[in-house]
Amino acid sequence: MRLRYLQIIIIMVTISCFGKSFAASEVLTWGGCIKEAAKNHPDLIAAQEEVKQSEASKQETASGLFPQVDGQVSASTAQTSSSPGKSTKADSYGYGVSGTQLIFDGFKTINDIKAAQQDVSAAKQGFKFTSTTVRYRLRSAFVDLLKAQEMLRITEEIYNIRRGNLELITLRYASGLEHKGALLTAEADLAGADYGISQAKRSLEVAQGALVKEMGRSKLTPMFAQGDFKVRDSALAKPDFELLIKNNASLQQLMAQKSSAEFSLKSAYGNFSPQLSGEGGANRTGSHWTPRGNQWNLGLVLSMPIFEGGLRVAQVSGARALVNQLAENERSMRDGLILTLQQSWAALQDGLENVSVQDKVLIATQERSKIAQAQYSIGFVSFDNWTIIEDNLVKAKRVYLDAQASALLLEAKWVQAKGETLEYE
Repeated sequence: MRLRYLQIIIIMVTISCFGKSFAASEVLTWGGCIKEAAKNHPDLIAAQEEVKQSEASKQETASGLFPQVDGQVSASTAQTSSSPGKSTKADSYGYGVSGTQLIFDGFKTINDIKAAQQDVSAAKQGFKFTSTTVRYRLRSAFVDLLKAQEMLRITEEIYNIRRGNLELITLRYASGLEHKGALLTAEADLAGADYGISQAKRSLEVAQGALVKEMGRSKLTPMFAQGDFKVRDSALAKPDFELLIKNNASLQQLMAQKSSAEFSLKSAYGNFSPQLSGEGGANRTGSHWTPRGNQWNLGLVLSMPIFEGGLRVAQVSGARALVNQLAENERSMRDGLILTLQQSWAALQDGLENVSVQDKVLIATQERSKIAQAQYSIGFVSFDNWTIIEDNLVKAKRVYLDAQASALLLEAKWVQAKGETLEYE
């Protein structure tokens, strides 16, 4: 008996020390996590760089409409032999500028620029889609940490319940009112509660690590999530799903990609058009530096594709097939988004109702436990019936927490289905 009580004391001291560590931990709010993730998350940074790449690519394409000017400086020497033992050496120097200006190319460059503009829009929508995904993962990690913290508290409550039960059964066993099987069962229940605390601590550390990752941090530090299990975006009234998908980032990204493909198709048709460019240049040449011989040129160049083995026809065919593919992808995504919204909304409503049901179950179980414990202490209830009621209480506490956390995760899924970003809050 002394050993058993010593074990109890050690465990309670451990719990107390762990509880004090929460006080020394960094307190994280949901809003603070959003701000940190928006600044540091690698996926968001990568998506932002992709936007910059698309903008640079658009600028590169647009440069084709401007004059292309080159400058050159040259110096050379040559030696020729006119007869054995005799040679002539000649030096040549020159410098100048030359330029070309596109005049007409069947609107190919203009359509390429428009396609690049749509690529920029697609990249920006891709950034929003990444933000939506990051928000869901961040919210899930935050909820998991809330749940892990609450689970640790519940396991401590369960331990206290099991310890109290063991003390009561020990007294009854010592007085001959209870059998040894009941005492061993109570001891096993206490050991299970002890294991539950150890498991909860490990789960808490894993949840902290997940939240650190989703905030974009590189190092795990002690932290405590400050929040509750209240669902705020409950969407009790069934929304208009068709209206919700209009601003969905993934759909907008695909629509921009389709628009880009349509302009690329027009650009491919422009390959069949003659290309007209203006050329000009001025330079000086001579046999000494600085050269003084003047030379200039100015003219027009017209080029026209005649035969390239079906290259341009194949390019048009491929561009048209891409447009058709993206159009069908858009239709499929639109239908899929509506279905996802319907499923997410229905699941959220189920989760909210389940929380309400489990709350009532927990209240009833707690009341039944109080009554059963009083009845057992005076011998009105058998050990077998009483332990079933106590087990139901332990189960009800866990199930209620699971229901609360599940409802928050379903809310996060619903928000993701709507396409909301980190700025949604």
